[in-house]
Amino acid sequence: MAASTRVQVISLYRMMLRESNKFPAYNFRTYALRRVRDAFRANRKVEDPKTVERLMVEGQQTLALIQRQVSIGKMYETQKVVVED
Repeated sequence: MAASTRVQVISLYRMMLRESNKFPAYNFRTYALRRVRDAFRANRKVEDPKTVERLMVEGQQTLALIQRQVSIGKMYETQKVVVED
C-alpha cells in the first residue's frame, strides 16, 4: 500500500470513529464503534490497489450513512441508559 493511500485509510478510520462516537444512544454508539474497528481489522492485510480503492469507496459511503444516522438520532434523543453515567 502506498504511503498516501495509507494516510487516507487512517484518516477515514479516524473520521468514522469520531462520527460513531457522536451517536446519542449508547447501544448504537457501541455497535457502530465495534463494526468500524472490526471492518478495518478484517481488511488490514489487503494489498491489492483495486480492492483497497473499492474498500475506500465503501468506507466513504458508510461514513456518510453514519453521519445521516447521527443527525436523525439527535432529532429523537431518548433518556440515557444507566451504563452511560
